[in-house]
Amino acid sequence: MATKPPKGDPVQDAPQVTEPKHAAAGLPAIGHTLRIAQQQMGVKRTALTLLRVNQKDGFDCPGCAWPEPDHRHAAEFCENGAKAVAEEATLRRITPEFFAAHPVADLANRSGYWLGQQGRLTHPMYVPEGGTHYEPVTWERAFDIIAEEIAALGSPDEAVFYTSGRTSNEAAFLYQLFARELGTNNLPDCSNMCHESSGSALNETIGIGKGSVLLDDLYQADLIIVAGQNPGTNHPRMLSALEKAKANGAKIISVNPLPEAGLERFKNPQTPQGMVKGAALTDLFLQIRIGGDQALFRLLNKLILQTDGAVDEAFVREHTHGYEEFAEAARSADWDETLTATGLSQQDIEEALAMVLASERTIVCWAMGLTQHKHSVPTIREVVNFLLLRGNIGRSGAGVCPVRGHSNVQGDRTMGIFERPAPAFLDALEKEFGFAPPREHGFDVVRAIRALRDGEAKVFFAMGGNFVSASPDTEVTEAAMRRARLTVHVSTKLNRSHAVTGARALILPTLGRTERDLQVGPNGKSTEQFVTVEDSMGMVHASRGRLEPASGQLLSEPAIVCRLARRVLGEKSRVPWEEFEKDYAIIRDRIARVIPGFEDFNARVARPGGFTLPHAPRDERRFPTATGKANFTAAPVEYPELPEGRLLLQTLRSHDQYNTTIYGLDDRYRGIRNGRRVVLVNPEDADRLGLPDGSYVDLVSEWKDGVERRAPGFRVVHYPTARGCAAAYYPETNVLVPLDATADTSNTPASKSVVVRLEQSATD
Repeated sequence: MATKPPKGDPVQDAPQVTEPKHAAAGLPAIGHTLRIAQQQMGVKRTALTLLRVNQKDGFDCPGCAWPEPDHRHAAEFCENGAKAVAEEATLRRITPEFFAAHPVADLANRSGYWLGQQGRLTHPMYVPEGGTHYEPVTWERAFDIIAEEIAALGSPDEAVFYTSGRTSNEAAFLYQLFARELGTNNLPDCSNMCHESSGSALNETIGIGKGSVLLDDLYQADLIIVAGQNPGTNHPRMLSALEKAKANGAKIISVNPLPEAGLERFKNPQTPQGMVKGAALTDLFLQIRIGGDQALFRLLNKLILQTDGAVDEAFVREHTHGYEEFAEAARSADWDETLTATGLSQQDIEEALAMVLASERTIVCWAMGLTQHKHSVPTIREVVNFLLLRGNIGRSGAGVCPVRGHSNVQGDRTMGIFERPAPAFLDALEKEFGFAPPREHGFDVVRAIRALRDGEAKVFFAMGGNFVSASPDTEVTEAAMRRARLTVHVSTKLNRSHAVTGARALILPTLGRTERDLQVGPNGKSTEQFVTVEDSMGMVHASRGRLEPASGQLLSEPAIVCRLARRVLGEKSRVPWEEFEKDYAIIRDRIARVIPGFEDFNARVARPGGFTLPHAPRDERRFPTATGKANFTAAPVEYPELPEGRLLLQTLRSHDQYNTTIYGLDDRYRGIRNGRRVVLVNPEDADRLGLPDGSYVDLVSEWKDGVERRAPGFRVVHYPTARGCAAAYYPETNVLVPLDATADTSNTPASKSVVVRLEQSATD
């Protein structure tokens, strides 16, 4: 049922479907990587650029945050990382002439895939009030426009400063510093939509909102549980670490509603044997019902408690708090309720228990499959309970491992990008820079959308990212953005957010990770700068681009923030913005004086590979919580209720996708080609609901507000999902996620457990 797209925009809703794959990477990954890279960059540029990705003297991949090993391959990148690099280092350009030919209304009708394929932005662009097209604007005028709108606000809290995880440590630190000197903590970021639940749970239970393992811990583990995560598509370099762990004797349990090719078998393209045969990774696949993870870990905890000698009593006695209340709740876990919540069999759970009891060193890894539910925070707290019971935090080869997405999303939070900053951080800023930062909490992503919708926020500034496509409740989010007086996006490429404008709109083009960053110093000479990032395991290292910038009009993110601050704050600012722009080492010196763990920052980051941030639970078995110990917690078991005739929908990525960036229209591991509007449904559920394979349906979400949210025209694909569950790609399905359907405590959108009914499409 293909619909006719705008000229040049490929049809995406008539996919071809074949059987899903049972292995990831290998020769197909190499072929696809080279084809995409050469299409975007050409042969020579491909070789010169890819060989610098994730190298100690190169640049950090703009894709995921998986850490690099100390000893690195010449090709230290994955297929999806290569796609991210290719789109940034592309030879394609979007000039002012492009915008003259494409009014904003035309851009709004284009697919995200088409927009991203147009190339790199080259000039600052502006839509004046009442305008129909973006038109070129000078940097000076762009900063004047922002200053005009901010000056007209009734309060600094009417401005929102969003951040994507690709922002460097230096830019993130400056960005939050500017917002707080302006007078607001409205600093939502992409963490609010992904691992906020992890941070909330971990801060409460172990005292730090980050994972407690390093890469070497995976190699030393006896058991690795991968729950609610698909590393084959989302963090492909993790497969190499799992392969090495397996070779060292580790067992792997995969907990997921969908079978995923990468967790079945990994064909490592770095070795001849890996290319041909590969390595089987998963020892036990628990095909869990969506949202049943808390119930699973609660029952496992009960069974551990019932097993003589299974609890690490010395660790529990010396290092934990709240054990008795937790144990009482765990002992009440019910087999029948657990089997209902999880969709698993008793044999499945008993087999998992045997593997848990046989392991002295256990790691639990997770991602969005655990963090984007109403009950995500108690679920992750139950995972922590599971690890604490057997002393698996602060032990080599054991611990919590939330796997972050964007390459510096964890670093942004470390640098202070947070709407609820700790008082100690604000005290340090005040001492260092001599102004009183605001103390009242600001807006997270969901609250920012509500504020824009309700007219309480009037200026929206995004440092990277694609806010409109990443956010829930698409129609509400877009209407909210259009109510703004001014929307500003610092970007490398075009995306959907640029086509959903406020009364006035700016696009500010910036350098990418791959590009050389030259700044003019006090002596008038240009000096090459570098930035730093923090990976998913708390390693901080340098990133140095080498390509010539896509345009002479580009500014770096630190330069943009510094010039913005000078224009908006003027002479009243006590921060040396001009010095910061000229020399990023000065920024790092000030970071070192504000943020613990960054002492002697410049010297330590100059070492190849960088340095590891301290982590008290991992390093010392010291837990900086309110009790001074690791906290066991007890909460009622929750799982989604499923009305008759409905399915639980999880949103997910295709393999040709990274977050909202669409690299292509295939998902070859799942057997989907040339289209994205598909819904994966268990064949038994499809038969019960009268949905033949290949039929077309509208997805209609149902929530307590009674509002009908509809995503039309999805092809039904019979697929081996868990019973009662379905899956479809975002951002196409973000329209189905209600703005107010969020996780308790963390306020993260509940995108992984949406109750939907499937209605036959009118045009089928």
